[in-house]
Amino acid sequence: MSMQQEFNHSQFSFDIDGTDLRISSIHRGGELCPIVFLHGFGSTKEDYADIVRYSSFSNHPFLAYDAPGCGESDCSDLSKISIPFLEKVALTIIERVNFKHFHLVGHSMGGLTALMIAHKYPEKVVSFTNIEGNIAPEDCFLSRQIIQYKCEDKDEFFEQFVERTRHSPAFSSALYASSLRHKVRPGAVKTIFESMVHLSDHADLMSKFLGLSFPKMFMYGDQNNNLTYLDHIQSEGVHLEEVPNCGHFPMYSNPPFMWNAIHNFQKAAEKKQSTLLRKYGYLK
Repeated sequence: MSMQQEFNHSQFSFDIDGTDLRISSIHRGGELCPIVFLHGFGSTKEDYADIVRYSSFSNHPFLAYDAPGCGESDCSDLSKISIPFLEKVALTIIERVNFKHFHLVGHSMGGLTALMIAHKYPEKVVSFTNIEGNIAPEDCFLSRQIIQYKCEDKDEFFEQFVERTRHSPAFSSALYASSLRHKVRPGAVKTIFESMVHLSDHADLMSKFLGLSFPKMFMYGDQNNNLTYLDHIQSEGVHLEEVPNCGHFPMYSNPPFMWNAIHNFQKAAEKKQSTLLRKYGYLK
């Protein structure tokens, strides 16, 4: 019996700054406003594949892909991978699928990458869902381990990182840790983490986030409701969404809540952006 394919699984091959890439993606077409998903460190495009299970997203084109060094994607030089490099990768793939304007959703590392794209190319973004992406130095609880637990051997650091994560007292940490060895190459870790820490400490991410003119949501697990900036960003017009029974990974701990919150936020954003959406051809 043949199985209906609810999305396309494609490979995109291209070169960024002299580095050969083969990027594995899932995507589909549709007539409504597209959605671009960027996964976090140690995760993959499949974090977002369940969008096809939710009828509320029917007829929305979407794109998710494995970042270089993650999942099924290949990179000829893992040491080149950083947040600015990931920005270029994202923009190249978005262009390949011909998404001119889109809702942007990013988790953790993907949230930081998405923020940099939204800051530089606001005309492309209809709304931004930031799922615990870095906007302040305190967000580097995973990436700052590259400094806190300095180790010259990349494989040894990665093994120790996996074990620390496995025993973290947060929802879904052990589940996340169990697949890290299969989802990310150790050679990609150092430059990704160093880039995330540098940007979080020195790139004034908070001003970039608050300066975005389109609707924006910050989603976080209830175990992280002690983030010091939550009241501030809410007072500046950011929609907050606290995910119950959740740490850093709502797509693992409470996916129905996550998907419902994203849908509700994007629908509200489309009402605010209706003039632009009609201009883009997503509203008739």
